[in-house]
Amino acid sequence: MSAPDGSPVGTESSIGQLFASATTELSALVHDEIALAKAQLRQDVKRGVTSGGAFSLAGVLLVFSLPMLNFALAYGIRTWSHWNLALCFLLSFAANVLVAVVLALIGVVFAKKAKKGKGPQKVAASVKQSAGVLQNAKPHPRPELAQDRSPAAVEAVARSSS
Repeated sequence: MSAPDGSPVGTESSIGQLFASATTELSALVHDEIALAKAQLRQDVKRGVTSGGAFSLAGVLLVFSLPMLNFALAYGIRTWSHWNLALCFLLSFAANVLVAVVLALIGVVFAKKAKKGKGPQKVAASVKQSAGVLQNAKPHPRPELAQDRSPAAVEAVARSSS
């Protein structure tokens, strides 16, 4: 059996190995936080684009369809009701404005959703929380080792570390 880092179970890792492992995991955490921020930002951008599209569609509808729709609708109302032609044109215009208002309201709803989206703020809070946890982390207490300061012990340590 081996530990996740590949070392046999039961062996102690050196400080360098522990530091390398912590650095790798911290780097992975930062990359994951960045990926999450990008995904949330994409969602907010999609909502904004939908809102802009609805507003644009409302404007295009109002500008390009008014003359043609007003004439067709006014003459249709006149044929059906035999009212004054001016009143028929006014009703035709009111119908077009009503459609444009509905599309503008749809745009407002999506704009509010896009404005409410706090994707990057959520990620920033998560990063701060992770940093706070890492700052408050304390190493595990290690049992005291017998301190043998004899010259032979110091020489043995010096030979094993070289």
